[in-house]
Amino acid sequence: MDPGRKRRAVRRLWTAVAAAFALPLTMLATGTPAAHAASVQCSVDYKTNDWGSGFTADLTITNRGTDAIDGWTLTYAYTGNQKLSNGWNGTWSQSGQTVTVKNASYNGTIATGAAVSTGAQFTYSGSNAAPTSFAVNGTTCAGAHQPPVTVLTSPSAGAVYSQGEAVPLAATAAAADNATIGKVEFYDDTTLLGTDTSAPYSLSVSSLTVGSHSLVAKAYDSLGASAASTPVGITVASGPAVVASPSQLGVQQGKSGTFSVKLSTQPSANVTVSTSRTSGNTGLSVTGGSSLTFTPSNWNTAQTVTVTADSSGTGSATFTASATGHTKATVTVTELPASKAYDARFLDLYGKITNPANGYFSPEGIPYHSVETLIVEAPDQGHETTSEAYSYLLWLQAMYGKVTGDWSKFNGAWDIMEKYMIPTHADQPTNSFYNASKPATYAPELDTPNEYPAKLDSSVSVGPDPIAGELKSAYGTDDVYGMHWIQDVDNVYGYGNEPGKCEAGPTATGPSYINTFQRGSQESVWETVPQPTCDAFKYGGKNGYLDLFTGDSSYAKQWKYTDAPDADSRAVQAAYWADVWAKAQGKSADVSATVAKAAKMGDYLRYAMYDKYFKKIGNCTSPSCPAGTGKDASHYLLSWYYAWGGATDTSAGWAWRIGSSHVHGGYQNPLAAYALSSVADLKPKSATGATDWGKSLQRQLEFYQWLQSSEGAIAGGATNSWLGRYATPPAGASTFYGMYYDWQPVYHDPPSNQWFGFQTWSMERVAEYYQQTGNAAAKAILDKWVKWALSKTTVNPDGTYRIPSTLQWSGQPDTWNASNPGSNSGLHVTVADYTDDVGVAASYAKTLTYYAAKSGDAAAKSTAKALLDGMWDNYQDSLGIAVPETRTDYSRFGDSVYVPNGWTGTMPNGDAINASSTFASLRSFYKSDPNWSKVEAYLKGGAAPVFTYHRFWAQADIALAMGSYAELLE
Repeated sequence: MDPGRKRRAVRRLWTAVAAAFALPLTMLATGTPAAHAASVQCSVDYKTNDWGSGFTADLTITNRGTDAIDGWTLTYAYTGNQKLSNGWNGTWSQSGQTVTVKNASYNGTIATGAAVSTGAQFTYSGSNAAPTSFAVNGTTCAGAHQPPVTVLTSPSAGAVYSQGEAVPLAATAAAADNATIGKVEFYDDTTLLGTDTSAPYSLSVSSLTVGSHSLVAKAYDSLGASAASTPVGITVASGPAVVASPSQLGVQQGKSGTFSVKLSTQPSANVTVSTSRTSGNTGLSVTGGSSLTFTPSNWNTAQTVTVTADSSGTGSATFTASATGHTKATVTVTELPASKAYDARFLDLYGKITNPANGYFSPEGIPYHSVETLIVEAPDQGHETTSEAYSYLLWLQAMYGKVTGDWSKFNGAWDIMEKYMIPTHADQPTNSFYNASKPATYAPELDTPNEYPAKLDSSVSVGPDPIAGELKSAYGTDDVYGMHWIQDVDNVYGYGNEPGKCEAGPTATGPSYINTFQRGSQESVWETVPQPTCDAFKYGGKNGYLDLFTGDSSYAKQWKYTDAPDADSRAVQAAYWADVWAKAQGKSADVSATVAKAAKMGDYLRYAMYDKYFKKIGNCTSPSCPAGTGKDASHYLLSWYYAWGGATDTSAGWAWRIGSSHVHGGYQNPLAAYALSSVADLKPKSATGATDWGKSLQRQLEFYQWLQSSEGAIAGGATNSWLGRYATPPAGASTFYGMYYDWQPVYHDPPSNQWFGFQTWSMERVAEYYQQTGNAAAKAILDKWVKWALSKTTVNPDGTYRIPSTLQWSGQPDTWNASNPGSNSGLHVTVADYTDDVGVAASYAKTLTYYAAKSGDAAAKSTAKALLDGMWDNYQDSLGIAVPETRTDYSRFGDSVYVPNGWTGTMPNGDAINASSTFASLRSFYKSDPNWSKVEAYLKGGAAPVFTYHRFWAQADIALAMGSYAELLE
């Protein structure tokens, strides 16, 4: 797999006296390998995507030796008439049947145990046999042993069983390279249910609890390789039940659709299932299968119910399938206009995402980061979640309201977010002690984790907080209304084990707030020490975890939260669309209360507009630079975070708040700024909130223009605090209102603006704002960006595609002159590698959709459609839409985590924290994950593991892209 498929994300968090960083969830930190001479030992994985007359080849070279490979040339040969068209991640050439690939400038070094990927497109006729031999630097490489192919064949996805009934698990497993299968394990999520050592591999389980279950089979072969199946979701009911599938169905006007009905358990006599419309759109009716008979012999054979739509209606209806002595089943059927095939796709994918058996949600209804548990990105476990996921849930449910007219799910999503992700008063108990004239105590940000803890310095001037008073006046509380950025939903770490609100988070023994990043721009996800948001010294060392991060003479038990502004602004964005769509349906009252809460969230989001320590914006090159006096401490942009915290002692408390000096182009949201400044339903209550957002809207558009490269892509950002400690920037650094250009603002492992997804996320917001208002400045930015992005996009004849993945930057923008902006002729971007990432492709398609809808650009419209059709036709599975990813970065599971010599402590489960700690040693729970052996084999020199992940944000974005295309272009 090409490295463009690697996920690169981190979120960074600091306390008031350090720095609160919050990074996007799609960029994952990888290390920089050392370069030196190597004695080559290698393996090569070769994979193709073939459409009959051509194909793409993806090759992964893994260094199996003891020395790094410093510069590589790969050679291999075909036996047919394959002809090279183009290649990526290397310089490709062909002579006869022999193909040669030389490394690119950025991937020439392959560290021990690491891998690089390269790929190309070919044409051919006749047969397309894979090459049988590969060489690197003239040395023949061994073929990488392929893991077993494991398929869970029973139960079927979506099956329903009665409590106490035996659930039949069965799997097939096939080994490669003449190996044999030694055993197959069966899991319920990460809980081992049992093992079978001989084929046919099966297990009968009667102990599953009532609720949803994600089942997995995992096979081991005789050469030590293993692989898990795709998860299969089932439901266990409290008793006999009628089973209907799917739960969501779209039917276009004048057409019919079907869903299936069966029973969950064998009856002793015949059972009649009756199906009828029980509420909703009268234009939908049952025209077949209204009464179905199930016998003791055919009870598990699905029978069909047909629903037909009239020629003119729209809206949803509930159809109920019922039988005596059985729990009812309901199906929501939505009548769509005759032309809306993409809305039908939206409902199809929405049904998969929201089906509890598919594993996207916790029992509380919280969206996980991913269905899969073994995933390391910004969250370091898949069943953590982020404010980002909550914001995508809101947007998904807003689109559902647009398509179906049902707004209860949008309101319910906000309620879930408010309950579990916005700290309650009990979680931030001492805000009344906050002194707005001295918001926080300064501590410098340091370059590397081993320089911490960072010493507090109360002598550094800090400006006053100019909005605290007006927020309290507007809302009658000292509490902050914003989402904390990360949550351990399944309480994997155990910080939710203790009773008491602050220690446990929203609920005891359940979803708990956590913190991770806290030690400078170079600290990657692989180097973090997870901590609780409420540090009561119950875990960690004698001062909990606090003395790992800040240097102080003594420590108080305290609470601290960090807000990710991109997520809160996306929540406002979703509320804006809910307001627009509900009004169009004459249902504004259905969402008005929730939209008002979004306005409140936007009011508090202004903390992201301020310098970290409320210092004056511009030309701040030492900690002694002037403190702000009010709004002169605001850059009016959406920065990387804002954060707040305080002591837990309510009798002698204190509290603090900080903004952020670091601003990233990818975090801006002009649609949210427009909504909060100009749309009556979303204008904040505070005295200056709407005015501030109006200024922010103009400032954000200027920021994009300042950061737009000569080619069209948007560069990194700017900071008011160079290196996070108000250091002197490099001579000649260009500025934006006195803030210094930074091509990689906030974090450096990996560089923060190398991910193409930042481009699509941010430009999509510009495109939505342009589509709604026709703003000329937004159009000018988009005209240039879209032309560049389209020039770097390839759609293959079979519908597969390649879009940019990793970007590289050179030069800098011209210093900003609002009255005479420069051309940025010295600021450039190149595309380092490409990807078929489905989440980014969906965001990209949405950007093109909104742009094309307003501008009429034909190429943007056709490319948006091609991307949506390509992923729909090529990448669907039972859980959604996804592609395989080779995770060479998982070599970093063994990375050392810096802990000062002499510092000792324990995690809640007893894992030791000391100078010998590693990423994996602090997370021993991974060893019980069904996919751990894939990583373990890789760490021991095996092939890089391949995963197919179903991230919540990505699945939601794909569904949203389908709905947006239906609304605007279909």
